[in-house]
Amino acid sequence: MAGHSKWANIKHRKAAQDAKKGVAFQKLVKNIIAAAKAGGGDPNNNFQLKVAIDRARAGNVPMDNIDRGIKRGTGELGGSMEDILYEGYGPNGVAVLVQAMTDNRNRTAPEMRSLFTKSGGSIGEVGCVAWNFDRTGVITVTGEGIDEDGLMLAAIEAGADDVSVDEGEFEITTEPSVMSEVAEALKNAGYNIDSMEVQMIPKNTVSVTDKNEAQKLMNMVERFEEHDDVQAVYANFDIPDEILQELD
Repeated sequence: MAGHSKWANIKHRKAAQDAKKGVAFQKLVKNIIAAAKAGGGDPNNNFQLKVAIDRARAGNVPMDNIDRGIKRGTGELGGSMEDILYEGYGPNGVAVLVQAMTDNRNRTAPEMRSLFTKSGGSIGEVGCVAWNFDRTGVITVTGEGIDEDGLMLAAIEAGADDVSVDEGEFEITTEPSVMSEVAEALKNAGYNIDSMEVQMIPKNTVSVTDKNEAQKLMNMVERFEEHDDVQAVYANFDIPDEILQELD
């Protein structure tokens, strides 16, 4: 998938940072909210929710938080949740998509506008950058001794588009409409489904080789991800591994 491997190096660095800062805990609960909202609160009938719950439990999220997340997603707790995609530009003019879920768009909208401004960018009109991203189902498979050819065959037979590997982690890309079916088929075939979500993958990327500019962009992503209403942040910048290591 165009742009997908270029975003992977940033994603892995962010995962390590998030774990240190406690943001990972929030993300696990947000994934539960999103899955319950999309497919209902019964994990027996919502495979995406089942995966999100398993991942949260592996991350030591208390059951009370998991239950509240499910109820938030189904609207039983705190009112109905609305999905909103904010579009805009960050430092260096990079394209930015912010996926949010809120029960009060009148509160969230000005806060998103403020975060864009604080990051050295600006919020944009609907459609201004979304054209540069492909909506893609992404399933992550982890485990020891996985045969890549065998996994690829099983994934393609189940309806996936492609399989890639990065640092021992396998990512299967699909059309969003068949993501749950492919994940469940792989689970039934004995593979460990670590995560599954619909992502916005950039079609092309902007290379950022200046350390200061790279730091500004990473700070921008962190600001958004630390906001309670934000589900995910996507941008079309590519920071080389050697620059990422210097930032670490």
